[in-house]
Amino acid sequence: MGTSVERGAVVVGLDARPSARLALAWAADEAARRRLPLHLVIAVDAPDLADGSAELTSLWTSWGPAIRAAYAPVLEEARDFAVQRHPGLTVVAELANGSPADVLRARAPGSSMVVIGSRHRSVVRDLFSRETVGLPLVAHAPCPVVVVREPEHVTHEPPHLVVGVDGSAVSTEAVRFAFEEAAFRDARLIAVSAWQPPFPSGVPADEMEKEVRRALAESTAGWPDKYPQVELRHEIIRGHPVQVLTEAAEYALALVVGSRGLGGFPGLLLGSVSQGALHHARCPLIVVPHRAD
Repeated sequence: MGTSVERGAVVVGLDARPSARLALAWAADEAARRRLPLHLVIAVDAPDLADGSAELTSLWTSWGPAIRAAYAPVLEEARDFAVQRHPGLTVVAELANGSPADVLRARAPGSSMVVIGSRHRSVVRDLFSRETVGLPLVAHAPCPVVVVREPEHVTHEPPHLVVGVDGSAVSTEAVRFAFEEAAFRDARLIAVSAWQPPFPSGVPADEMEKEVRRALAESTAGWPDKYPQVELRHEIIRGHPVQVLTEAAEYALALVVGSRGLGGFPGLLLGSVSQGALHHARCPLIVVPHRAD
């Protein structure tokens, strides 16, 4: 079992939940598509023993190795699944110590992406649970984070991805990744700008819509020349960005959004979308960080 991540690898965090198998299949398919190695990780998180009793310390000393031993066959089964799904795929399996969020965040630098499954949880429970992985990864990982909450819609025709665009540098990175992903999948790309007039606002709604349309065209300009095989469609939809984008991506292969940013102009809120989409996306969610110059 490995302990270091090969540069460019697709990293996937696993546990014994059924949703982890969905994430594993997505990550294995993506690694095979991109001809990259796949790195499997199961993190075993010890209890906080700093202020614990001697009894708790003794119990963990006894049970810790047993818990790790119980996870070993789960990891090996995951490795076999990936290899059988894609013969010839390079797969490394790692059983690591630490919280899942910390372990995956430490393996994100140099990785092409980090993939995780997702429980159906409330926002409040995510904010206060030690088991939360998606929120800290999305906030701090230097590579794209893929949250496989629902399966991709491979049977819908034509196959397509949806990318959220708000005119900011953050959404520019999301657009770049979305074109690349669409090219790998022979899929069309739908670029969506969701907007709401700020309140109060002295700008007429029709003028704001024109500005949104202009910014959307500018944000995607040049990419069709680099990826001529990708059919691009623009959509301008008035409404809350989380609702607009999740509905637009209901039958998509994936929804791609930026991780931060307040938008390139008033009325767009892409920076708040990544967290909202974690709980509402009906397909795999790809959150792309902004690369600081």
